[in-house]
Amino acid sequence: MITFQRVAKAAGKHLTRSLLAVRRALGARANRGCPACGQAVVGFFRYGDNAEWGCPNCGASPRERLMNHLIAGHVLTVPEQGAVLHMAPNEGSLVRRFSTAADYTPADLDPGRYHVPNMQRVDLMALDASDRYDLFYASHVMEHVPDDHAVLRNIHRALKPGGEAWLIVPLWDRPTEDGSFDMPPRDRERRFGQWDHVRQYGLDFADRIRAAGFDLEEIDASAIDADTRHFYALDDRLFRARKPLAPGAR
Repeated sequence: MITFQRVAKAAGKHLTRSLLAVRRALGARANRGCPACGQAVVGFFRYGDNAEWGCPNCGASPRERLMNHLIAGHVLTVPEQGAVLHMAPNEGSLVRRFSTAADYTPADLDPGRYHVPNMQRVDLMALDASDRYDLFYASHVMEHVPDDHAVLRNIHRALKPGGEAWLIVPLWDRPTEDGSFDMPPRDRERRFGQWDHVRQYGLDFADRIRAAGFDLEEIDASAIDADTRHFYALDDRLFRARKPLAPGAR
């Protein structure tokens, strides 16, 4: 669906990306870096309200750069001998990192949208696996599902004890507001920022995660030292949810 908001975002993205290319061609110093592609860059292009959203080399978003930084710094560990379910795998650098796992499943409700080998169709509303995965990753997915309480319970059941769900969602500074797909698309765009979103999350997303049975750690880019955060233009917040071990397990 084409809307003014989507057109404006796309125009800003292409204009600022082109300006970065001109600056580089004119000899501007590449004094920033992207942890997703490992390249030095002259800056980052705008998308929407974020003036330093995308890497001009690989297109990585702030959340993709944050995840790569946390994995490279060993804050997060990909379970290479375990099973990973990667929802909506549109971030190429993370596909590469997660696909090192012995059992890697890239998946989406509409797998045909992705150029990733071995894509599977997974409907999180109907996910019925039990104790199957060591890691579940979903970035900007939960705001699309009809019932996020049910999906969080499904994810909890699908993880092995001790397994983790790494979740990133769009956030604002107000409590979460829920809608439904019964709302007209333009109303969803006006209320939730995008026509195919059915809610807008606040920091109380953490309460929903804990209510599903998870232990939770929140990792916010703002807690990373200022020089590193600036160099990589890091942003966003990761909700790192862990399924508790069974009583007596070690």
